[in-house]
Amino acid sequence: MLILAIDTALDACSAAVLDSDRRVIVASETQAMQRGHAEALMPLIARVMDGAAIEFRQLDRIAVTTGPGSFTGLRVGISAARGIALAAGKPAIGLTTLAAFAAPHIAEDDTLPVVAAIDARHNHVYLQVFGPRGRTLVAPKVASLREAVRAAQTDPARIVGSAAELIAAAWPKTEPPPPTIDQRGAPDISWIARLAAAADEGHGSPKPLYLRAPDAQPQDASRLLRR
Repeated sequence: MLILAIDTALDACSAAVLDSDRRVIVASETQAMQRGHAEALMPLIARVMDGAAIEFRQLDRIAVTTGPGSFTGLRVGISAARGIALAAGKPAIGLTTLAAFAAPHIAEDDTLPVVAAIDARHNHVYLQVFGPRGRTLVAPKVASLREAVRAAQTDPARIVGSAAELIAAAWPKTEPPPPTIDQRGAPDISWIARLAAAADEGHGSPKPLYLRAPDAQPQDASRLLRR
């Protein structure tokens, strides 16, 4: 199976092609960035496809991160994935950034819990807790930093994501520190591709997972009344 994976949800613009039959990432590129995903993504995908030496019609799946993350970044990636899938006549599937952060740690040792956390600002994080064998213990949610620390203290949880160091900094001095702190601005694109290979065929079309409304909201007072 040939899979094109795309990620523009957080602080990177990434794409990779995975040959799941050979278990090889054929081509991959990641650019660290907080803005400019819309301009960077399609040229980056073109370079990755050229590096893989395949046509879009040869792909079996297109995978994309659906959030939580940047509202603009999510729209860019999901729109690209849907467009490529439509043009190639192939399925597109969505995967969460939280699952992508946790995946390499679960693959390394699936007996210990993993707390995946993304900085949601204002002392809050987007949070998901994975237990043994990758089972979800706490579903994706917005949580206070204090709540995230409590969730990570339940067991000696490994903490990964863009909020990993925030949680570690808020860790009680009286408690043993978490065994692993893996601070990352964005998930590894190769693991997004691997998750896509393992996903059920009926996983569903990608839809954004926002978890909360955007900070910028239209002001009712500034709207003009229609005549």
